[in-house]
Formats: sequence, C-alpha cells, structure tokens
Amino acid sequence: MQTTHVFILVAYIAVMIAIGAWFSRTKAVSNGDDFVLAGRSLPAPVLTGTLLATFVGSGSIIGGANFVYSHGPLAGLIFFGGTFLGIICLYFLATKVRRMSHYTIPQLLEARFGTGVRVIATVIVLVAYIGITAYQFTGAGYIFSLITPLSTVQGTIVAALLITFLAMGGGLKSVAWTDFLSAFFIAIALLASVFYVFIYDVGGFGSYVNQLDPALRSITGGLTPLQMLGYFLPLFLLILGDQNMHQRLAAAKSERAARTATIGFFFGAILIVGPIILLASASSFLQPDIAADMAVLSLGAEGYTPSGVGGMLLAGAFALIITTGSSYLLTCSGNIVHDLVFQSKRLNVDKKKALVLGRWSVLGIAVLAYVMVQFFPSVLALQMYAYTMYGVSITPVVLAALFWKRATPAGAIVGMLAGGLMTVIWQLSSMAGEVNAIVVSLPVALIALVGVSLATKKSEQLVDTEPEPEKSPIASV
Repeated sequence: MQTTHVFILVAYIAVMIAIGAWFSRTKAVSNGDDFVLAGRSLPAPVLTGTLLATFVGSGSIIGGANFVYSHGPLAGLIFFGGTFLGIICLYFLATKVRRMSHYTIPQLLEARFGTGVRVIATVIVLVAYIGITAYQFTGAGYIFSLITPLSTVQGTIVAALLITFLAMGGGLKSVAWTDFLSAFFIAIALLASVFYVFIYDVGGFGSYVNQLDPALRSITGGLTPLQMLGYFLPLFLLILGDQNMHQRLAAAKSERAARTATIGFFFGAILIVGPIILLASASSFLQPDIAADMAVLSLGAEGYTPSGVGGMLLAGAFALIITTGSSYLLTCSGNIVHDLVFQSKRLNVDKKKALVLGRWSVLGIAVLAYVMVQFFPSVLALQMYAYTMYGVSITPVVLAALFWKRATPAGAIVGMLAGGLMTVIWQLSSMAGEVNAIVVSLPVALIALVGVSLATKKSEQLVDTEPEPEKSPIASV
C-alpha cells in the first residue's frame, strides 16, 4: 500500500462527495427535471464530460483492457470501434433526441407503440442496466484492493455505497459535474501513464512492437471474424440506444449544445481509449501472469509509473467507474418512477413522495446489482451479457420508432422478447464461451421485428414519433 495512492484516492473521493452533497440541496434539486435531466441546463463542455465518463467506465478500463491484453492492440481497435461508430451515428440523432426530450427510452417507445411496449421495454432496460451497474461495483472493488488493505469483496461493498450516495443525492446535476471532472482527470492520468510506461519500462515504440507476442499482432488476435463481430456489435448497439446517452442529450441546454457535445465525446474517447489500448497491450509482456482484468490498473499499482502518476491513474479509473455506476443507478431510478409506478398521466401524484421514491429506487437497484455480480466470472463476461441484452432487445426498436414508419406495436413487442429470450438461452448454453450471444440474438430480434411488423396491419401504428415532451410526475415539489 502506497501512501501517495491512498492520499490521492481519498482526496478525490472527498471532492466527489462534496459535489454530491452540494447538489443534494433542495435549492439545487427541487423537481423531476432537476433530478433526471438536470433541469435541461447542461452546457456543451459538461455534457461532453458526462457523455464520456458515462460510457467509458469499468467496461473500458477493465473489460476493454482485458480484451486487449488477451487479443492484442489491433483487435482492440475493432473492439472499441463500435464505440466510435456509435458516437458518429449519435451525432446525427442528437438534435432529434434533444427536441423530443423524453425522460426514458420506454417513454419514447410508448409514444410510438403504446403502453404494452413501454412496460416490456422497462423490464428489459432494468435487467440490462442492473448488469452494467454490477460490474462497476466489481471494478471499483479491484481498485480498492490494489490501493488499500481491503479485499476485493470489501472494496466492492464500499464502492457500492459511494456510487449509491452520489446517485441518491443530487441526481443528474451532481452526476454530470462529477463526470466532467472525472473525464478530465482520467485523460491526464492515462496520457501521463503512457508517457512513463513507454519511455521508462518499454523502451520506446520500436521496443513495444518487438516485445509484443506475435499472436497479438494480428488484426483479430486469434479470434475468428464471427467472434470479433460478437465483440464489436455490443458496444455499437448499446451506444445508439443507450438511455443514458439519450437522457444526457435531452439534458442539454440547447440542440446546438447537444450536437457540439457529441463531437467532444468522439475526440475525448480517443484520448481515453487510445492509452487504454497501448497500456493494456504493453502489460501483456510487462506482466504476463496477471489477471487480464487488471492489465491497466496494475501498471499504476506495481511501480511501473511514479507514485503520483500511478495514484492519478488509479484514482482516475476509480472516478470513472464511480460516475458510470451512479449514472446507471440514476437512469434505472427514472425507469421505476416514470415507466412503472407513475406511467399513467391520470394518477394524482404526491410529487414529494415521488421524488423520494426516485431516490430510494436507487438503493433497491444497487442491492440487486451487488447480487448479480456474484454470478459472472469477469467484468468482460458481465459486460458482454449486459450490452447484448440491451443492444438486441431495445436499440432496434428505438431506431424503428424514430425512423421506420412501418414498424408496429406487435413487431416491437415480438422483437424485444425474441432478442432478450435468445440472449438468455445462448448465455446459458455451452456455446456462450465460443461466440458472444449477440451474433445469434441480433438476427433473431431483427427478423422478428421486421417480419411481424410487415405481417401486421398498418393501422396498429399509434402516434407521431415526436409528441410534446411529457411533464414529469415529480416536476414540482
């Protein structure tokens, strides 16, 4: 345990807690728009930071690092390529998403397909997002175990408590600002780590290429094209339909700010993903016997970087994971409040109780996430399951709602159920270890969505895809 690492981590945690406490004030968060959409007031720089920190969390610095460590840097470019292609597509969606300003993805789907689709979508979103939250707990637990005498299990519990506090307090206002600081912090830490590791430990880029295992120099890293597709698609599909991305774009202070933020998101992702690929692949020969999940984090803890830089790397990674976890807890809370409990506009809602329900929903989701994490062998395995569940069940229906007028409620329902069910069946089968479920479940979901929609009468279509934004049931306290 290094004192410098502990000091930097504790200092950063203190800053995050202070921000959470500040935005927990009644004056800062007094209604549903404040809690879920930050009052639709986020400027482009803050929006860029929260988009970046939300999507680039434990799944990148631990799950992505695991993949690069195991399969090489070129394969890593394909793995993360889904993120960059998704961001480009998100840029063209940004204006429409900001204009519609829905609180949740199921709310958007109800506007097009009806209440039944909204309820089914809510259940699927919760199942997927609980999984994503779960591996943030694990990732933060890894960092605690590296820096402190705590075990991974003990660290996971402490991390879960901190993540839950941030989400319960100031809602998206506190989450967005901690995201902004965390994204800036981790980018500096990763770039500094690459500088030190490549100059002092690796010996330059030429030495890096020479020391890299030949098996890790190929474009697929020993995987078949079908297996590579199974890693590329989950990130791409998740980012296109991710409720967190849509909520943050809706929280922008203007449509222009939303589009500008996606540009910053793209270039910010390069500053984070690039160093992760370089560090994880260098770790494959600097530390050939470590657990793949620890490929990047261990470089900060094992003396490969100066204690100050190593402390920044670990604290920055921890901050990314914490803010990503709090973002997914917060968005799950929105699903429970808006899509399950108070979905009917006819309900006479006690608005103060609804705001309290939103906060306590965060706690319930956190408990379920901690339970789920016990059933997966690695962060990468849980990451692929969660991304696939969302990507095949929700994203195709979201895109159909926005762009395909022929899609029908029946097609949406069958498509979601077919994709989700196929993902679960494949995950439980013996083939799950060979090819990721998305390679099978995505075609099944698309065939079901398109086939049933074409076979269903056009009269089943409901309303315009761009209704007036629904007023939050907790819009004023």
